[in-house]
Amino acid sequence: MAFTAYHNITYNSGLFHNGVAAGVDMELIAPGTKVVGIKSIVITNTNTGDVTVSLFIQNDPATAAPSTFYIIKSVAIPVGATLILDDPSVLSFNNFTTTAFGLYLTVGSEDVLDIMINK
Repeated sequence: MAFTAYHNITYNSGLFHNGVAAGVDMELIAPGTKVVGIKSIVITNTNTGDVTVSLFIQNDPATAAPSTFYIIKSVAIPVGATLILDDPSVLSFNNFTTTAFGLYLTVGSEDVLDIMINK
């Protein structure tokens, strides 16, 4: 999977996580894509109601017991609001092998939002 900087997220975005085609966990950056130097992540609520998001890194998601580390967990973003995560030290993780970390987002089944990942 190549790096994609812009995502329009809905419950059925087709961004796979653990082989599931539709669901609440979306893969933004796959392990092994060699993405480094993330400067910021912008999450904008384009829904008609509040959205609740979690952003996390996870290593080797195909295994039964991957390690998961949350950057944000269950954060409510009001209608029309934008959340900017811009601390590169928090957004830095090993992404060089398929058993390294990937970046994932959890959204609710009715949520709609835009994601911009800036390198």
